[in-house]
Amino acid sequence: MTASAVVDQLPLVDALPVEHLFDMTVELLPAQPVPTTTGMRMTFVAAGGAIAGPALTGEVLPGGGDWLLVGEDGVGRVDVRVTLRSDDGVLIHFESAGIIKVPADGAQRLAAGEVLPFRETYVRTTPRLATADERYSRLGEVVTVAYNILSPNRVDYRVYQVL
Repeated sequence: MTASAVVDQLPLVDALPVEHLFDMTVELLPAQPVPTTTGMRMTFVAAGGAIAGPALTGEVLPGGGDWLLVGEDGVGRVDVRVTLRSDDGVLIHFESAGIIKVPADGAQRLAAGEVLPFRETYVRTTPRLATADERYSRLGEVVTVAYNILSPNRVDYRVYQVL
């Protein structure tokens, strides 16, 4: 069987089936810009946050953060790691990669206190969660995607499981 014959067996879809897992707000300390040879590294330390949804409710613990790398092309590459605590006390490791593209004046608008509307940005991430606790271990066994909104010193996630 040829490779194309195998691929032909896969369904062709124009939308991925998803299920909403949770929403998450992460409060961030002001960015620490670090110029590097590969671009501007923007370190954002998480100050805390909240999680609410059908699969998980709880909080984002202080510490961890995002080590965003903005390349010469103006595209940000997300590198997030934080610890979550469910309402029933379970610690969950959360990490995410992704892409951030904002309008040319986006950084100035954020600095001025403006929320960047979803329709004006491309902020998409691929969270991964991990815990040994059986109550939440299924979150580490699925592929997730998230839409994000940027606000001054804050990022919001809407996280979905790809079915």
